[in-house]
Amino acid sequence: MDCWKGAVSHSWIYPTVIICANGFFTTMRPSESFLTPYLTGPDKNLTIEEVTNQVLPVWTYSYLALLVPVFLLTDYVRYKPVLLLQGVSLIVTWLLLLFAHGVLAMQLVEFFYGMVTATEVAYYAYIYSVVSSQHYQRVTSYCRSVTLVAATVAAVLGQLLVSLAGVSYFYLNAITLASVSLALLCALFLPAPQRSMFFHRREAAEPLPGPAQGPCREETSPGAAAGAPSPQPPAGSAGPHGPVLGVLLQLGRDLRDCYGSRSLLCWSLWWALATAGFNQVVNYVQVLWDLRAPSHSSAVYNGAVEAIATFLGSATSMAVGYVKVNWDLSGELALAIFSALDAGSLLLMHFTDNIWACYAGYLAFKACYMLLITIATFQIAVNLSMERYALIFGFNNFVALVMQTILTVVVVDSRGLGLDISTQFLIYGSYFTVIAGIFLIRSMYTIISIKCRNTSVAAESTAP
Repeated sequence: MDCWKGAVSHSWIYPTVIICANGFFTTMRPSESFLTPYLTGPDKNLTIEEVTNQVLPVWTYSYLALLVPVFLLTDYVRYKPVLLLQGVSLIVTWLLLLFAHGVLAMQLVEFFYGMVTATEVAYYAYIYSVVSSQHYQRVTSYCRSVTLVAATVAAVLGQLLVSLAGVSYFYLNAITLASVSLALLCALFLPAPQRSMFFHRREAAEPLPGPAQGPCREETSPGAAAGAPSPQPPAGSAGPHGPVLGVLLQLGRDLRDCYGSRSLLCWSLWWALATAGFNQVVNYVQVLWDLRAPSHSSAVYNGAVEAIATFLGSATSMAVGYVKVNWDLSGELALAIFSALDAGSLLLMHFTDNIWACYAGYLAFKACYMLLITIATFQIAVNLSMERYALIFGFNNFVALVMQTILTVVVVDSRGLGLDISTQFLIYGSYFTVIAGIFLIRSMYTIISIKCRNTSVAAESTAP
């Protein structure tokens, strides 16, 4: 028995299998594609206005309120307790969906779902704390692949059960409850990490990966490099400010250093802007579908559309690895072009009354976003060490969430403009048009600057 425990504690396979199982059952939620029809149907009897303007916005607010505290708590308690918290929150969410009624109860559902999304940071951070750096690439691919598979299986299963077996949305939610309960069970068997990225770095048996010259390797201009600060002590080390304040100060210094790179700042700006719009679209697209083809009188194909969208997203993400492009020169132009395609897709969804055209617009929108977010992820991550990799990604998502909250308050919430769902998608299409315009102007400036620089160098080299 002691030999078995020792093998488990030193092997990367056991925690990888358990965290992948946890990720699969957490993501395998066949009822999620049919949330709006369920809430507006006979089970809950909410109006489409109540769902759009009073219930769904609560998720955004709770996610924003919980994200930073949960991010710090995740690192401080070393991930596993937060994974358990996520499992409990999922179970509470679906128990309320099954058995509670009324607007207030559904708002409570959205609050706990905000807790679920805020705790997702622990999923990938956990595995990096229990396996050695030589296995990072492999376990990351396993963890990401299993969630994509689970999302596809859930969407297909939900669609088949609804369309072919005539299963009610209530029982889809019961299946989801069983799946998330298994996810919590898997989390209980995870080995407890002995180190974390910020608070418990000194306890690590091996150093966290990163270049010898410092945690941020993003190339900067000569002026920025000249002003770079000297290496800082570990964030979790004892100091006069205490561990929490010390971590916050170190995080602030890291953010300042990394965002000093214009290239990283540009990709991060697109990340924040586009992710805010993407989250809004995904959160409210079912309401638009229900307007175009009411679920009480039409066949619902939400699950099939989500399955195809997931497949297209994974395919476009994979295609990025085989495209050879000078992203320093053409990256901003690509952001402008595909953001314009996203804008066109959303405007199509606003102007059309045809549900199939609406589905097609959503598929094109999600494929373009997944393509660009993969490029942005690579461009940011390739020049960052693990500490700043997590920090920059987390901060970009936080900025995106702040912007999404502003959109929700102004456009969606009944205390703001409280616009109808069709007009909301006109706003979202216009929003992506502005993003495309920003990066088109920026790309033209970059291309012209590089050509002028090359012309100047060529003239100097030919001068006598």
